[in-house]
Amino acid sequence: MSTARYGQQTERTYQRAGFGAPVRRGSRPAIVVVDLTRGFTEEGFPSGADLTEVVGATGELIEAARPAGVPVVFTAIAYTPAEAAGDAVVWLQKAQGMRALLEGGEEVEVDPRLPREPDDHLIVKKGASAFFGTSLAALLTGLGRDTVLVCGATTSGCVRATAVDAVQSGFSVLVPRECVGDRASGPHEANLFDIQAKYGDVIGLKDAVAYLDALPRSAT
Repeated sequence: MSTARYGQQTERTYQRAGFGAPVRRGSRPAIVVVDLTRGFTEEGFPSGADLTEVVGATGELIEAARPAGVPVVFTAIAYTPAEAAGDAVVWLQKAQGMRALLEGGEEVEVDPRLPREPDDHLIVKKGASAFFGTSLAALLTGLGRDTVLVCGATTSGCVRATAVDAVQSGFSVLVPRECVGDRASGPHEANLFDIQAKYGDVIGLKDAVAYLDALPRSAT
């Protein structure tokens, strides 16, 4: 079966199952920037890749959100030396390279090319999802948010896990395609397909910026 025919058959199968309907876009969004730390955005680190374009697109999205007072939440994976060296964090038994993501290390620094401000939030996590074992759901609820724009890395790992937990926590999910990245194109595209089918809307950066531009301007 040709690739094109296989793709068409897959689309029909998912449509017949009722997947892929558009999500409701709320009027009180937040941006969650998942793990755009140096250990993931710079290819010089074992867990990293060159995500320069993803960082640039995410920065553009953040700047578009500022006039409407949209909250921005950054996440970072960071382990204590004891966690990184031992077997208490089971995930690290599988993902050995991430043992280098130590608290205080340069790998866990938010990429300095991002327009981060002092009022932005930072969530430190130990697992894939930005929601698991963290205060993110409570933070977003406390801020009165109804929609989450998920950016970051990697698409097949922490981005997908965050999108799944976001919708399960009651938030509409939007994933700007240009604002997420992975180490390889296959896992990246497969997981964007899965997110679009089941958990949120995968949209273009221009669409995401237009959505933010249409929000009321912040009084501050």
